[in-house]
Amino acid sequence: MCLAIPGRVVRVWSDGTGARLAEIDFDGIPKTANLVFTPEVGVGDYVIVHAGLATTRIPEGEALEAQRYAREMRERGAAEDAGAIGSSSGPASTALDTKAE
Repeated sequence: MCLAIPGRVVRVWSDGTGARLAEIDFDGIPKTANLVFTPEVGVGDYVIVHAGLATTRIPEGEALEAQRYAREMRERGAAEDAGAIGSSSGPASTALDTKAE
């Protein structure tokens, strides 16, 4: 399964072979992508990237909403991980573990 997180195009250039490349900012993480499937994309546009290729240009509102959701999921996961570190016993120690006498 692949999770598609949109990124913002911050720079576009052509390499020596004529390929159009872009630097994509994924919420602070820069990646390079090929624009062969999205020739209309320019600086400031939001794209979905898969396997190093920008596959789809998406509206800014949708991109920002998806980024907000991804950020919330990261924060929630970090909070859950922090809570798990202090846990000494898991869900196995419940009322089911007691025996009636």
